[in-house]
Amino acid sequence: MGLKERRMAQPILEYRGVDKNYKNLHVLNGVTFNIDKGETVVLIGKSGSGKSTLLRCTNMLEPIQGGQIIYKGKNVNTYKPRDLREEIGIVFQSYNLFPHYTALGNCSLALRVVKGKSKEESDEIGMEMLKKVGLKDKVDSFPQHLSGGQQQRVAIARSLALNPSIMMFDEVTSALDPELIGEVLRVMEDVAIAGMTMIVVTHEMGFARHVASKIVFLDEGIVTETGSPDQVFDNPKNENLKKFLNAILK
Repeated sequence: MGLKERRMAQPILEYRGVDKNYKNLHVLNGVTFNIDKGETVVLIGKSGSGKSTLLRCTNMLEPIQGGQIIYKGKNVNTYKPRDLREEIGIVFQSYNLFPHYTALGNCSLALRVVKGKSKEESDEIGMEMLKKVGLKDKVDSFPQHLSGGQQQRVAIARSLALNPSIMMFDEVTSALDPELIGEVLRVMEDVAIAGMTMIVVTHEMGFARHVASKIVFLDEGIVTETGSPDQVFDNPKNENLKKFLNAILK
């Protein structure tokens, strides 16, 4: 079964009329769509359209004011935030690595603190995750001795080490130099091919077309179009989506 064909009867994640306000600013307005297990869903839209906010609401880093977010058939509000964040990992634009820990230390720390695993087992898992992201030769390196792309790959390995059901990526390449973007995108593609359910906020349209099983276009907090990459990129229906694509694909 291919990357774009993996499906299950019940969506692993559902957004049902999700609203999010910051005082008088309506950031998310009735957001509704589903994500199936194994899908890679790419959120696109202008800056300020609510993409990153939606990710933060998904694992309870931000509260919502209306609607529901359903994970594995249960409202996310019924989960303890720490438990939910083990299930739904997130990697941010900023790497947020601990500077006084090595790459391996950054990957194994959460396993000891959150999962209660032994140092030996945590290090073994951490080593395996660093190997997956192509950094087996950097296990003893501290963040200041790593490039931006390498630090971002450590951040991905750290999230993968907790064995989440869903991985979210929030503009993870936007702070990188152009020559480093490809190495991070290749790791993300490998994670998708391995079957991880992923939600990705990115302006890398080539990656979106190649890897996504579904594209969701957010416009001022409203989902105005969803579809396969071919549908969205080759035959967009929404006028604002057409303008966005014309601007970003120049």
